Amino acid sequence: MLCGLFALENANVSDSISDLEISPRALFPCWNSRRIQGEKKMVRAYSQEHTYKHPWERVTSASWRKFADPENKRTLSHILEVDTLSHKLEPTLGRLYTTRALTIHAPGPWFLRKIIGQDICHCVESTVVDARSRSMQLATRNISLQKYIEVEEKIRYDPHPENPNEWTICRQETSIRIKPLSALASMAEKIEQKCVEKFQQNSVKGREVMERMCKYLEAEARGISV
Repeated sequence: MLCGLFALENANVSDSISDLEISPRALFPCWNSRRIQGEKKMVRAYSQEHTYKHPWERVTSASWRKFADPENKRTLSHILEVDTLSHKLEPTLGRLYTTRALTIHAPGPWFLRKIIGQDICHCVESTVVDARSRSMQLATRNISLQKYIEVEEKIRYDPHPENPNEWTICRQETSIRIKPLSALASMAEKIEQKCVEKFQQNSVKGREVMERMCKYLEAEARGISV
């Protein structure tokens, strides 16, 4: 099941991110969007589900390969660079742990980028693949621009309960926290809504890429040239 997961680049692991792990716990609910307000924070969170009519092994392989395929670069134009920082295999448990650095266009609307004066954002993605339980969990968060915005995304791929051998269910949960800076306070709600809309658009693009990669892998397995 872990075939093809180890064609990963080696790089030095920075001390600030080398201890990142994903907690293999929460399952995410069906589509939901909510706004959470606290004393010093404003958070917009949403979750969604998608069913891939492909087996878990194919979907997880597509997840690993989607950034490397040149045909996907135009669709995933918000992803500028992906580098593997570390990977660790636990053969006795059948688990693979991977940490990658992602450089992306700064999240949110253009006027947010104008305020913060930066157009790129650095993120860390931590992945745990459990071949025995057939689960893949990814957690991504930004490590730059945290003075202005904090974004955390969790994705989980599991065999679909209705058709576990042929379908895969993807559960995604995203939270966006706008910091209460004076420059942003008057339009924080508008910014967070624009951020949600942008992330939802990127999620659609990501699913399109995953579906295309799954079909490519299916044809490849059948020996069909595409």
